[in-house]
Amino acid sequence: MTITGGSVKCARSFSEAAHVRNTLRWDLSPDEFRSQTESLITRVKKFYDNVGSLNLDDVSVENTLETLAEAKLEYASSRHVLDFPQFVFPSKEIRSASTEADKTLADFDVEISMREDVFKRLTALQAKLQVDVSPEGKRFLDRLVTLGRRKGLHLSKEVQEQIKVTSKLISELCIEFNKNINEDNTSLVFSEHELGGLADSYLSGLERTADGRYKVTLEYPHYYPLMKRCHNPETRRKMETAFHSRCKEVNSTILEQLIQLRAKVSSLLGYSSHANYVLEINMARNACNVSDFLDTFYETLKPIGIKERKYILALKKRECLMRGQHFDGIINAWDLPYYMNQVEQCKFAVNKDKLIEYFPLHVVTEGLFSIYQELLGLTFSEVEHAHVWHHDVKLYSARDTDTGQEIGHFYLDLHPREGKYGHAACFGLQPGGRGPDGKRRLPVAAMVANFTKPRKNWPSLLQHHEVETYFHEFGHVMHEICSKATYSEFSGTLVETDFVEVPSQMLENWVWEKEPLRRMSRHYKDGSPIPEDLLDKLIASRVANTGLMNLRQVVLSKVDQTLHSSSFADTAQVFTKHYQDILGVPATPDTNMTASFSHLAGGYDGQYYSYLWSEVYSADIFFSRFKNEGIMNPKVGKEYRKVILETGGSVDGMVMLKSFLGRTPNQDAFFQCKGLTKSH
Repeated sequence: MTITGGSVKCARSFSEAAHVRNTLRWDLSPDEFRSQTESLITRVKKFYDNVGSLNLDDVSVENTLETLAEAKLEYASSRHVLDFPQFVFPSKEIRSASTEADKTLADFDVEISMREDVFKRLTALQAKLQVDVSPEGKRFLDRLVTLGRRKGLHLSKEVQEQIKVTSKLISELCIEFNKNINEDNTSLVFSEHELGGLADSYLSGLERTADGRYKVTLEYPHYYPLMKRCHNPETRRKMETAFHSRCKEVNSTILEQLIQLRAKVSSLLGYSSHANYVLEINMARNACNVSDFLDTFYETLKPIGIKERKYILALKKRECLMRGQHFDGIINAWDLPYYMNQVEQCKFAVNKDKLIEYFPLHVVTEGLFSIYQELLGLTFSEVEHAHVWHHDVKLYSARDTDTGQEIGHFYLDLHPREGKYGHAACFGLQPGGRGPDGKRRLPVAAMVANFTKPRKNWPSLLQHHEVETYFHEFGHVMHEICSKATYSEFSGTLVETDFVEVPSQMLENWVWEKEPLRRMSRHYKDGSPIPEDLLDKLIASRVANTGLMNLRQVVLSKVDQTLHSSSFADTAQVFTKHYQDILGVPATPDTNMTASFSHLAGGYDGQYYSYLWSEVYSADIFFSRFKNEGIMNPKVGKEYRKVILETGGSVDGMVMLKSFLGRTPNQDAFFQCKGLTKSH
C-alpha cells in the first residue's frame, strides 16, 4: 500500500536539494504543529491568490502553470512533517496534534482544489496555449483542468458550495476512521493451554498477567501466527472475532456516512456512482470494466476454490477426530488461516518453524538492499546520527551507482508500538521535482511495517509472507525515490491508482526465486544457507491455496465496488453476503471487517480491485522481461528503472507498459503464475 494523498511535508521552504536530515523536522511541539500549519496555508494561498488575480488575457505558462507548480512543490515539500506523525509518533499528544493538523490541511485541500478563479485562468491558458510547452507541462495543465472539472468548478456556485462542504466532511471522517484504527489497543488474555500449538519463541515474547496467563494483542506479529498455528479453535474464534470487531460501532457508522456523502458528491457532478467517478481517471475507466474483470477472474477461480475447501474440510475432520473435538461440518472464518497453513505443510511439506529461522530481519534487509541496488544501479548508505521520530527508525541515502549522484532518501520504521499505523505501507514524505531555481528537489519516502521486534538473545525472525511484504513495500519506496518527473504532481507513485501497485507487485517475484532467496537468508544461529530441499518446497508452495487467497481479494474488491456503487449500505451485511457467496465461508457473527478496512478511508475507495488489476501487468513485466532475460540482469533492471520508476505519473501507465514490454500487455502470465489456466 502506498500513501501520498493530496498532502505533503516539512514546515519550511527550501531552495537547495539539502540532505533530508536538515530539512525534515521531527521535533515539533503541539503548538508548532498549529503555527506551522497556519504558516504553510498562508504561503500556499498566496500563490493561488496571485494566479487568481491575473487578467484572463495575461495568463502565461510562467505566471500561471509554473506558479502553480511552485505552489504544489512548496505544499508537497512542507506537509508530511505535519500529517505523517499521527501514524508513527510514540507520543499520543504529538499524534493528536498531527491529526488536527491533517484535518486543517484537508479542509485547505478542498479550498484550493475549488478555486474557481484559478480554474478560469487555467482554462484560459489551455485555450491559448501554443506548442511552447513541454509534453509534461501540457499534461500538467490538462490534469489541473480535468481535476477542476471533477470538483465541479464549471457548475453553479450553489452546487460548488455543496461539493465543498461535503468534501470537507469526507476528509474529516476519513482521518477519524484511520485514527480510530491506529489508536485501538485491544488485547485478549489466554492460558498456556488455550495457546496450544504456538512455539515457545512466540509465548516468550508475550506479556504475562499477574496470574501467569498471556496477553495477546491484535498487532500483526501476535495475531497472524496465532491464527495460523493455535490448534484451539475457541482461541482462534475469540481472536478472529476481536480482530474484525475493531472500532466496529464507531467506524461502521463513519463508513456508512462516507458512502452516502461520496454518492452525494458524485451525483452532484453528474456521475451514476462514486465508483464510476473515481474510476474515470484510472486505467479501468468505469465500474462495468472492473466488474467484468472481477467476474472473469472469479469464474476461473471458482472450481479451484471448491477443491481447496473440500480438502480443508477433510483436514478439519481428521484433526477434530484426532484431538477429540466436535466436527461441525463447516469451515469457519477462524478455521481458514489455520488450515491453509496446514495445506502448505501437508501438500508441500513446508516446515514453517524451520523456515523462519533462516529469515532474520537484518539478513533479509541486507539481501533486499543488495538485490535492489544491483538490479536498479543504486547504492544505499545509512545516514549516521539522523534525526528520526523513534530510536528504531533508520534513514538511508540513495545514490546512482554510475554517477554517484544522490537521488533521494528513505526511512525504515519496521517494528510495532502502541499507537503506530498497524499495517505495512510506504508513505511519500517529499516529492521529487524541479524547483523554481531550476534545481532538483530530492524525494523522500518512509516504509512503515510491523515485523516482530528483536529481544534479548532472540533476533527478529520473519515469516516468508513478511519477506514478501517487505519486498512489496520497498518496491513502492523505489518508485518514490527514483522519480525524475519535472512536476511534483507526477512524482513517484502519483500514477493511476490501478497502476500504482504494479512496480511493487512485480518486485515480489524475487522472493520466489532461488538466487535472490539465497541472498536474503541464512540461519540466525550459524549463518548456514537454507537447505536445498526446503528451498524447493517453499518455491513450489507459491500456488498453495491460490484459489482461496485470490477469492478473498475478489471478495474485498466486490465489497468495495458494491459499497461505492450505492448511495447507502449496511456495510456488515454487504461483507457477510460477499464472503459467503464468493469465498463459500460464513463471516463471523457480530463482526464487521469493513470497520477496520483502512483502504476504504485511505485513498482506495472504489479502487481496491487495483491490487488484482495491477497483478496482470506486474506478472507480464516479470515473466516477459526479467524471467526471460535474467532476474538479476542489470540491463533490464536499469531499463525498468528508467521507463517505469523514473517516469512517475508523467505519462499514462499503459504507455509505460507498452514501451517496456514492446507490445500491448496480456493476462497470460497473470494466470500462469497463479497456477491457473485461463478459460477461453
